[in-house]
Amino acid sequence: MRIVVHDYSGHAFPVQLARELARRGHDVLHLHCPSYTTGRGALERLATDPPNFAAEGVPLSTKVAKYSWRRPFQELRYAWLARRRVAAFAPDVLVSCNVPLLANRFLMAMLRGSAIRVVHWHQDIYSAPIAALARQRIPVAGGLVAWVAERFERAIVRRSAFVVPISHAFLPTLDAWGVPPERVRVIENWAPLEEIDPVPRDNPWARSHGLLGPTILYAGTLGLKHDPELLFQLACRVDGGASVVVLSEGRGADYLRARAVESPAPNLRLLPFQPYETLPQVLGSADVLAVILEPSAATFSVPSKVLSYHCAGRAIVASLTRDNLAARIIEDNETGLVVDPGDIDAFAAAARRLLDDTELRSRMATNARAYAKRTFDIRAIGDEFEDILVGAVDAEPRRRHSQPTAGE
Repeated sequence: MRIVVHDYSGHAFPVQLARELARRGHDVLHLHCPSYTTGRGALERLATDPPNFAAEGVPLSTKVAKYSWRRPFQELRYAWLARRRVAAFAPDVLVSCNVPLLANRFLMAMLRGSAIRVVHWHQDIYSAPIAALARQRIPVAGGLVAWVAERFERAIVRRSAFVVPISHAFLPTLDAWGVPPERVRVIENWAPLEEIDPVPRDNPWARSHGLLGPTILYAGTLGLKHDPELLFQLACRVDGGASVVVLSEGRGADYLRARAVESPAPNLRLLPFQPYETLPQVLGSADVLAVILEPSAATFSVPSKVLSYHCAGRAIVASLTRDNLAARIIEDNETGLVVDPGDIDAFAAAARRLLDDTELRSRMATNARAYAKRTFDIRAIGDEFEDILVGAVDAEPRRRHSQPTAGE
């Protein structure tokens, strides 16, 4: 089988899946957008990669302007470029993951009529936050933007041969959008267990950045789903010589940088995204790993950093709603402390408790790695995806099952 795994963000676990499928004898091309600023996985060719695996970027001429009017035009351009590369590879199936809504909708439209089957790996309900933001910022036209966004996303999932949501929380929405349950299978996200080993706190990366004292670390995107002020306030409130280290780039990191100028926070350290090969040492340099997520994103979004944190074998402090899947994983497996979003006093107190209580921190760190070892078996995950891909290729074309609805 010829497979394209199209993960716009280039995260670690989709490229691990691509390698696993190649090891099973499939011809696999992994595509991502190098013009999008985010943390990435092992996208360079490895000595252990089979010859039937390739990873490529689909670059734009400029960096993706996440919060600019130029963004829609960049997404349309990206869809055109990605379509050319996908068509040239001529896969039997395209696995689509983390692709922005507009780009994904037009990519699928351009592939319409081809023999390529699409498996939509549903990482988020993108239309929900788009609708909320549109109604907030453009009250008159916001309703129309919200309607278009939902129609686009509904068309994407309905036209896909198979939909793979990352949480059962997606199922009511997919059902309301008319996706037959036999074309849906939930597979929770994971992190590459073999690539993120627990390492000692005193490691070369920690030493090179002077992080040998108590350390709380946040690594990942700081976008509209995250309130960076929580991390700034955490740095202001955690005393005792503890450092709060934030590895990020873009809008949230710029916000923290500006806040530190207007109100100095000596405990706060800002660093850019680090090379993927240093990730075990980066995460290992922390006593406690932090995660934050706004309540508006809690239903569908599952921060992938939480899964990497578990691989690293570190205790976690989380600002999450209790019904979020990541929060349930942390609490059910006793791998960290979860507090309500926006409660900075509770967030700081939980972080301080983990720093002060060595026995609790050590037990939760052990639990974290144990959870990852039980759950992140790429061979078992590969079995599930391979079964889905074979079923998608063998299935009757979607258009024979139903007529298009308005907006499709």
